[in-house]
Amino acid sequence: MIQSVKLEDAEGLVPLMDALGYPSSKEQMKYRLESILFKEHYQTFVYEANGELLGMIGLTFNEAYHTDDPHVRIIAFVVCETAQGKGIGRMLMEKADEWAITKGAKTIMLNSGNRAERKKAHDVYHSFGFKGRATGFYKPLG
Repeated sequence: MIQSVKLEDAEGLVPLMDALGYPSSKEQMKYRLESILFKEHYQTFVYEANGELLGMIGLTFNEAYHTDDPHVRIIAFVVCETAQGKGIGRMLMEKADEWAITKGAKTIMLNSGNRAERKKAHDVYHSFGFKGRATGFYKPLG
């Protein structure tokens, strides 16, 4: 079942963040959720079955400088490997689309690494209607 994330879900998010390539502790996830949960421009949905989190999608609503149309950015999106291919990712993405529309967004976007191991994920994104149109650049501060 899809539901909004709760602070109590911090521990269940740890293996999902690991699967995304971002190892995290329960304490780190709790800290991050405490920062995100009550901000109206953020939303996190999880897919839970039998007391286990099998997937999540984290979103943020944004205004833009380059267009009059606001957008939603997917910050994190993952389904655990053992649950892939069962429609969980599609259900999470549909929930994200619904939330984006209620916020007034005209576009939903995400970034994904340009590594060979991400090809399967890119194929999934294309099947959801995404088009690869940009390259991301990152600069650490401090």
